[in-house]
Amino acid sequence: MLIRIVRMTFQPDKLDEFMVIFNQSKDRIRTFPGCRHLELLQDIDKPNVRMTYSLWESADELEAYRQSELFRTTWAATKVLFADKPVAFSAEKITEL
Repeated sequence: MLIRIVRMTFQPDKLDEFMVIFNQSKDRIRTFPGCRHLELLQDIDKPNVRMTYSLWESADELEAYRQSELFRTTWAATKVLFADKPVAFSAEKITEL
């Protein structure tokens, strides 16, 4: 299982616009082959920072999503709303306590 976290800093006046984009695409992302989970988080100290937390069956399935039309159109609409560069990383769970 691959964990994918993407941290995005938005222009404060663009958060509503982002939420429209997210709400229009979240169900299609959740049902994309290989996606097992999707959450949207908000930074407690920075109200214009959002993070997506998603679980993928494999790096290949995440990459297939990243090459899809769904990702391309969603990302194109989202990235113009940023106030800073996004930070994304993938990880694998080592152990659960």
